[in-house]
Amino acid sequence: MNARSITPVLLFWLVLCVDAEAARIGEITENDPWEQVRRFFTLADPGLRLGLAGALLFGAACGLLGSFIVVRKMALIGDAISHAVLPGVALGFLWSMDKDPLAILVGATAAGLMGSLVVELIQRTTKIKQDAALGIVLASFFAVGLCMMRMIQNTGAASRITGLKSYLFGDVAVLNRQDVVTITGVVVVTIFMVILLYRPLLTIGFDREFARSTGLPVRWFDCLFQLFLAFSIVVALQAVGVVLVSALLITPAATAYLLVNRMHHMLWVAAVIGMFSALLGVFCSFLGSNLPTGPFMVLGASSLFLLAYLFAPRHGRFTRWMSYRARRRNVSNENMLKSIYRMIEKGIAGQDGRVGVSMDLLAGERQVTMAELVGDLRRLRTLGAVDFVDGEGQVVLTESGFKQARRVVRNHRLWELYLTNEADYASNHVHDDAEKIEHFLSEEKVAEIERQLDFPEVDPHGQPIPGRDRA
Repeated sequence: MNARSITPVLLFWLVLCVDAEAARIGEITENDPWEQVRRFFTLADPGLRLGLAGALLFGAACGLLGSFIVVRKMALIGDAISHAVLPGVALGFLWSMDKDPLAILVGATAAGLMGSLVVELIQRTTKIKQDAALGIVLASFFAVGLCMMRMIQNTGAASRITGLKSYLFGDVAVLNRQDVVTITGVVVVTIFMVILLYRPLLTIGFDREFARSTGLPVRWFDCLFQLFLAFSIVVALQAVGVVLVSALLITPAATAYLLVNRMHHMLWVAAVIGMFSALLGVFCSFLGSNLPTGPFMVLGASSLFLLAYLFAPRHGRFTRWMSYRARRRNVSNENMLKSIYRMIEKGIAGQDGRVGVSMDLLAGERQVTMAELVGDLRRLRTLGAVDFVDGEGQVVLTESGFKQARRVVRNHRLWELYLTNEADYASNHVHDDAEKIEHFLSEEKVAEIERQLDFPEVDPHGQPIPGRDRA
């Protein structure tokens, strides 16, 4: 059994294990948090298993489809569809005057697609832009849905309106066996749709014009995608609510977008994050009485996004700040070693680097205070690049430090010569540029420059270019 089929099977097992008369999450009155934690992780309550199964299922569906929404920059469309389905929910309820999941799914999906068509119609027939059209449709359909819900309540169906209100505010406790079976069907079909149509959807998502040039029916694929998007929104409405469902669509996918660089990885990472966000929401709401599940799900997803925003390997703000600090420290270390090497070069040329350099002279060369100089040198001594000469106020390069200093000086002078010979820079205008690039030239690039310059021995100023260190 492959990984893609494990989740539906496990969740279907959870559904089968549910007692039809089980207490729901919102009805649990246990106040001991530790006892609640034990009951949650042991799945002791059948009602918990039911709500958890539904939450995990639509969390996976929202993560999968949300990835395409983020890539295609359709976040506002997802939000508009989530509000546009509300009249369809009310129509589905009116069809049977009960909370029939299938009738509500059909009605809500039809309303969502109608909202998308109205947005496109406004764009095509007027000069109004997409964002304004989405705002009009979002507010109008949502207002119609609220009016219809009030009309249903006034017809005498108030005794059954509780389940309907969950579509507005979200309440995982109202999920029943039939709801979860419907959600399971939608999720399974959505997964197969993503697998079968992955390449066309990927092509359309990244380059619509190229997709058209290859003969893909872009408009039909758009309609199909919005159909499944409406399905996923509808199945998530009961637990999250109309107002927050777009967050569950966007946030897990946006989190995955920060963590991975390939679309097929993003899909499954977003699905896992969506499921984990749903799990966090159910867990937090299970700890107390009458705690909202939907908002906790969104907060869980937002917390995961915050962690990715700060600590993602490549795009995390804290990670990038730490990388920036490390680069600055490395540049400072190499500049110090370069200064020591140049002082040795000026004073006693041809030595192996085990020559003491006065710390007073070095502070003047670096234009820093003695306290700052000692701090920098101590950091280099920790790295094994320099040693202090006790009692003489001098510092010497170790073998490792001498090699590093030679490498930086070699990079600097080769780059100066390259700019002078190949880019027609004046020799008195190349120093500042070389000061920046010398720290980031790879050995492969340096070797290429050497070959291009026919292995030069001196830079534009007549200074010797150190040879390549051999291991």
